[in-house]
Amino acid sequence: MYYLYQFSKTAKYIGVVSLVATFFSDLMIFKLLCLFGLFAFVEIALNFSVFKCSVLQIIAIFIVNKNFGNEVPSVFNYKSEIEYTLPFEGKWVVINGCYTKEFSHSWDIPTQRYAYDFIILDEEGKSYRNEFNQCESYYCYDKNILAPADGIVVEISNDAKDSLIFKKGKFFSKSPHIAGNYIVIKHSKKEYSTFAHLKKDSITVKVGDSISRGDIIAKCGNTGNSTEPHLHFQLQTGQSFYNSAGLPIKFNNIKLTIAPNYERFDHRLSMPKEQILEGYISRGYNVAAG
Repeated sequence: MYYLYQFSKTAKYIGVVSLVATFFSDLMIFKLLCLFGLFAFVEIALNFSVFKCSVLQIIAIFIVNKNFGNEVPSVFNYKSEIEYTLPFEGKWVVINGCYTKEFSHSWDIPTQRYAYDFIILDEEGKSYRNEFNQCESYYCYDKNILAPADGIVVEISNDAKDSLIFKKGKFFSKSPHIAGNYIVIKHSKKEYSTFAHLKKDSITVKVGDSISRGDIIAKCGNTGNSTEPHLHFQLQTGQSFYNSAGLPIKFNNIKLTIAPNYERFDHRLSMPKEQILEGYISRGYNVAAG
C-alpha cells in the first residue's frame, strides 16, 4: 500500500503533463498517459485521513480567527486555569513545539499552535535500538502516558493500528484519523488536553471517567500520522481537534536540560535555554519532573 501510494504521488504528474502535451500534439501516447492523472484519486483514497484533515484544518483557521479575532491565546494574554504536570514518567525529549512562532509545532494550525511532540533519546541522540522499522525498538514505545491534571474523559478513539515505518520521515498510516488513537480530557470549562498516537488497546480509561493527576491513561504508540513512536500532547479551548484554539502550557515543577547529541536527531536550531520562560518548554531539551 505504501509503495502504491508513493507511485501515485508521482504518476499523477505524468498525467497532468501529458494532458498539457495533448494541446500541442496528436500523438496517441500522450492521450494514453493522461490516464495516469487518475492516480490522484488513488493517492487521496490511500491517504484520505490526511486529505480530510487538511481540509478541516483550513476551515478551522477561519473559524478560530472569527471566534477569537485579535485575542488568540498566547503566553502574553493567557494564563492557565490549571497547573499541569508532565504527561509521562522519567525524562523525555521535546522534539517539536514551543510557545513562539519560530519553534512552534505548527503555528498556522490553530489547535496545534502550542502542541508538543515527546520521545526518549539515548546519550548518542538515537531514539531506538536494533531495527529502526520495528516500533518495539523505540525507547518511548509502550511507556506509560499520564494525566497531567484532574479531569473528565470526553473523547476516545482506539481504531488505529501502528503506522508502518520505512525510513526517517517516511511512514504509512493505518488510521482513519491523523491523531491515530487518542484521548481528550476536559480539565475545566475552557481547557482540554489531547493525547495522540497512542498504542492500540492500551487506553485504560473510558468516556465519562473522572481521572486524577498522574493516573496512567494509555501507552505511547505510533498510530496515525507518526513517523516514529512518540507522544503528541496539546492543550486547547474545546473538545474539537480542529476548531479549538491551542493554549500555551505552563508546566509545574519541571527541569530542563540540554539533550546530549540532539543535533544528530534534528538539525534544526533550538531556543537558547536562558530565553525560555519559566515553566515553559521548547524543542531540543530533556524535560523531567523537577
